[in-house]
Amino acid sequence: MNKIVTYSLVGVLVLLLILIRAYEHVLFYDPYLTFFENDYLYIDSPRREIAKLVLNTTFRFVLNSLISLGILYLVFKDKSIIKFSALIYGLAYVLLLIPFLYFVVNPKQEDYYLFFNIRRFLIQPIILILLLPAFYYYKLNR
Repeated sequence: MNKIVTYSLVGVLVLLLILIRAYEHVLFYDPYLTFFENDYLYIDSPRREIAKLVLNTTFRFVLNSLISLGILYLVFKDKSIIKFSALIYGLAYVLLLIPFLYFVVNPKQEDYYLFFNIRRFLIQPIILILLLPAFYYYKLNR
């Protein structure tokens, strides 16, 4: 695959990540979207359907993860990096979902900031932002 096609495909995948973010209110059930846009440290947790929230958060995480894995593959073209990244994404999902569920089931105002950041790792492609420079540095030193 030549560089123009590769960069174009990476651009399309990045655009998909942007579209997921831009249309998050339409695509996913998440009462915390508007909650965290407001002065959330001083208001009560919103009403929510826990199963629906977890399913939508999982769906969004899977979408972001698959697109991110595609970007990593196009940039590095190394299947071992993709396997390792998939393992990282799987572990991150399990390790982040546990406190996410705790904070959803037991909302306390003093925990909102921590909950906000854990939720951010689940619904945004932050892991991709961490993995890209890490693998680039790994490739340079290899």
